[in-house]
Amino acid sequence: MRAFLPVFGAALLLAFWVYALIDCIRTDDFRARGLPKGAWVFVIIILPLIGGLLWFTIGKERMPRAGSRPSPSRPVYPDDDPAFLRSVDTEAEREQRIRDLEAKLAELDDEDNTGLKGTSDEPKGE
Repeated sequence: MRAFLPVFGAALLLAFWVYALIDCIRTDDFRARGLPKGAWVFVIIILPLIGGLLWFTIGKERMPRAGSRPSPSRPVYPDDDPAFLRSVDTEAEREQRIRDLEAKLAELDDEDNTGLKGTSDEPKGE
């Protein structure tokens, strides 16, 4: 029985080391904290138990829980922000505003054209 404990401990250590190494390799680069991902792989290989523990406690950014808010360190893009999306005009409102502006421009063009009719340089009646 005593001979079984070191073998079992070594198997657990090996399993933990392989799990930490694979987890580090498969993790996206932007989720690695403290060191670049390649340096974390090196630390895990050189220091199997301590490197794996450091990776899981310090190096890997944790995913937010389902009910928690997203991490403020990540940028919030306007199309992901519900408040921004609510502030954007609807398509119908935008089209109506364009029609109103076009009507105002047409009125201004008409005023300019009627004021210029009597001042043309063309000879009259010839």
